[in-house]
Formats: sequence, structure tokens, C-alpha cells
Amino acid sequence: MSAHHVLKASPATVHWGYYDAAQKPVLTIKSGDTVTVDSVSGDTESLPPPDSGFSVLADHRDIIARAERGPGPHILTGPIAVEGAAPGDALRLDILEVTLRQNWGFNLTRAGLGALPEDFPTPRCIHIALDPAESRARMPWGLEFPVAPFFGCMGTAPPPSMGRQTSVVPQMFGGNIDNRDLVAGTTLFLPVFNDGGLLSVGDGHAAQGHGEVNLTAIETGLTGTFRITVEKSRHLKYPRAETPASFMTMAFDPDLDQAAKIALRDMIDFIRGTSSLSADDAYALCSVAADLIVTQVVDGNKGIHVALPRWALGRS
Repeated sequence: MSAHHVLKASPATVHWGYYDAAQKPVLTIKSGDTVTVDSVSGDTESLPPPDSGFSVLADHRDIIARAERGPGPHILTGPIAVEGAAPGDALRLDILEVTLRQNWGFNLTRAGLGALPEDFPTPRCIHIALDPAESRARMPWGLEFPVAPFFGCMGTAPPPSMGRQTSVVPQMFGGNIDNRDLVAGTTLFLPVFNDGGLLSVGDGHAAQGHGEVNLTAIETGLTGTFRITVEKSRHLKYPRAETPASFMTMAFDPDLDQAAKIALRDMIDFIRGTSSLSADDAYALCSVAADLIVTQVVDGNKGIHVALPRWALGRS
């Protein structure tokens, strides 16, 4: 029988700005258990002014006041250890539900960062109204639209030889993936490099475009429920995912062209491992049916994901 766990965000259950194999888990679960995780996002500079009408969560204020800060900006809840996970395995994260925790989010531009730093050198932070009950956002100039919340950061701990890694740069262990397609109802597969896997999540986004071009999405606090299962001996090179409509491979590299090649090669490997197609046929199938999508261009390592429709492999 699987169990359900709840992991609240607090100074004792978060780590700020890094992934590290040396970090001890704050929760240990069995394969197949479900976990509901709270997250918060943003430092003092990102908080709305007192007269804004927006409410700042008590755990958010406590974390800002008392949590130790690392090299990156992301407040990550975890790590979660999964019994039986070992190097070479994968963690399967079925993303069952993702909901807003608060009535505001923020969008931040920083000098020297983003896709167009030469055009937008002035730092800027705007606050965006969120309606958790209606699942809608309202921009400061009045535009309203439905939210599509997801966790920008979902990652296992890196190999011990890598030491502490900033949360900014997505790598083979996942981390700051910033893939807007990983909403509720999808599944993420993460490589395991340490016993237990050591999963951490955070960087909640209410909405984001592919590219995340000015540096951030609508950053906000989220609650997510995951079913976490160990898949033995998967030997993944990079994260993969499945949505109701597609199979997905992902890759990250400072050079966007290299990221595209890595993600495409991994998709060809996936096709060959799940069908009788040759490499030439798999390459042709990617050209006629798959979408090569820019995930983000602002996180040091740029991201590409390749989405192959399920029908292309005869799957429903």
C-alpha cells in the first residue's frame, strides 16, 4: 500500500540556491508513495509593498529571515529520498496536481541578463495579481488570462564528484528546467546519481512562455502533488517526460545548437528503444512529426525539448 506525505516549506525543509549530493534528506518515502509539497519563491526585493493588497505567506517571510542562502535565487523544498533508488535508476514523477498558494506573483528583469540585456539594462520588478480560486492572472496593464502552473525547478542531486551546483543552471540531473509543458497530468523522468535520488522542487511559475525571455516567468508559491516511483536501471543521460499528447526529450547547453543536437539524439535513442525503427527511420520520423522547442534561453545552459506525438509511435 502506498502512503501519502506532506512536506511544508520552512527553514528546516528548504535549501536556497543549490543542488548538492552531500545534503541530507528532509523526508524519506517508499517507491510509489505520493507527496504534497509546498514551495515559495522570491527574496525580499521581490515582495510586494505593504499597501499592495497582496498577502505574503508566513512561511515565506520565515524562510527569507532564517534560511541559509546559496549561490542561486531558487528556494527549493527537499531533498526527498526514495527508498531503493540507486545510481543508474530514474525517478518517475507523475505530476498529479499543481495549484497556486498565494494571490500574487512577480516578474523580474535584471541588468545584464535575459535574452536582450543590451536592450533592457534597467532592473525592473512588477507584481502580478493571481486568483487561485479562478486560476487566472492579471497583468498590471489589465490583461487577464488563465494560469498554467508548474515547477520550474525539479531535480535530483548531482553526482558527488560535481559538488554543490547552483540552482540557476539546468544540467543532466534536471534542476532549473523551466519547461512550461510540465503541468499537472504530465510525467517527468529524472536520472538518479545518488542513493535515494534526493529530489528537490521549487521555482513555482503561474505562467511562462517558451523561452522565458526576460529572465523570469510569473514567479509564485505553489503546492504540488507527485507520485514518485523508482524505475530501475534506466540509465538516462538527461531528463525525459511524457504528456497526454507526446513523448519528450530535453537537453541543456550554453550553445542552443548543441542543446538541440543532444535532445534530438536522445529522442532518436528513445524511438529506437521503444520501436523497431532504424536510426535513419527515427531521424526521418523526427523531421516529419516532432517539434523541436526552445525551452528557455536565460539560465546559462539554454534548453531545448523535442516533443514527439504519441500517435507517431502508435500510442494513444
